[in-house]
Amino acid sequence: MRVKQALGVLAAVALVAGCTTEAGPAPAPSSAPLTSAADQGFTVVATGDVLIHPELTEQATEDGGGKRDYRPELAGIRDVISKADLAICHLETPLAPEDGPFQGYPEFSAPPEIAAALADTGYDDCSTASNHTLDTGTDGIERTLDDLDAAGIKHTGSARTAQEARTPLVLDVHGVKVGHVSYAFGFNGKKLPADRPWVANTLDASAVLAAARAAKKAGAQVVIASLHWGVEYQQDPTAEQQRIAKQLLADPAVDLIIGHHAHVVQPIEKVGGKWVAYGLGNSIARHSEPRGTTEEGLIGRFHFTRSGAGWTVDRAEYVPTVIDLGPPIRLRTAADPRLDPARSALALERTDRVVLSRGAGNAGLTRAAG
Repeated sequence: MRVKQALGVLAAVALVAGCTTEAGPAPAPSSAPLTSAADQGFTVVATGDVLIHPELTEQATEDGGGKRDYRPELAGIRDVISKADLAICHLETPLAPEDGPFQGYPEFSAPPEIAAALADTGYDDCSTASNHTLDTGTDGIERTLDDLDAAGIKHTGSARTAQEARTPLVLDVHGVKVGHVSYAFGFNGKKLPADRPWVANTLDASAVLAAARAAKKAGAQVVIASLHWGVEYQQDPTAEQQRIAKQLLADPAVDLIIGHHAHVVQPIEKVGGKWVAYGLGNSIARHSEPRGTTEEGLIGRFHFTRSGAGWTVDRAEYVPTVIDLGPPIRLRTAADPRLDPARSALALERTDRVVLSRGAGNAGLTRAAG
């Protein structure tokens, strides 16, 4: 279901896969309903990098009979994503004009049809601050946000105007105001325009907290921080990631951290009573040299419930995913029976081991049944 869809920005404030068979050390899968009329809570799902390599576009063109259609590539997670009350993606690559040019690594420029495919999959909102945000300059930022708007997907992390940059993103999720902020560690050596330094958010703990506090001042009851950080292909969070997570989650302005950039799964941890998913891995990508781990990802799922005067996560789950390189290329939950059983078992075992490596299982995190 889509948010869900009212944007609750207060204009007066312009401030800043499920599985059914255990593999590895995961706790027993949870199969309880995620929401009900009685619990008055809401569920957030988040996924990792949407990284549109040329091979994904070739597959989309084949699937569309000559027209680009990314929906079949993402269809394997649609059930999980569309059932959430708020679904958040991370769109790593800027979008190109309809006729291109389209580019892959190292400076991405992706076909605009991916925005409609993300909407069809069930996403409500995407973070857009990444190391590739400036790959095609400010024109690319403007096109990307225009295309997300046209698809009905909210966004945060980059901006077309100073006013947009200053205005907190606050979404109405079944009557609960949820803020979302997005920051990236840098832009691959590219500098922010001197006359428009606000076009993309650079990761700094103080800046994240200022934006989160602005969202709370604008009415947000919950604030989620999307952070593009860490070291590529490294499954352990860095000391810097851990330091920033501890600082942000110690502040009442930030309620949940969802991370990406490493292109591999990183642990989930409870820090100071709140959750951080250090790295959700790739959602959809097709690296020129697949590593196995780069084809594994997570759907993080967090159920918020009212606790006293505020909202807290009372149920934290993860759904492992696999990019099946096929052909055809398809994103699937790791327990999908269409996957090779040995590949499924490897992904589940490896994902469980990494995700739970910092004690999250003892803190209540479970691998979900779908």
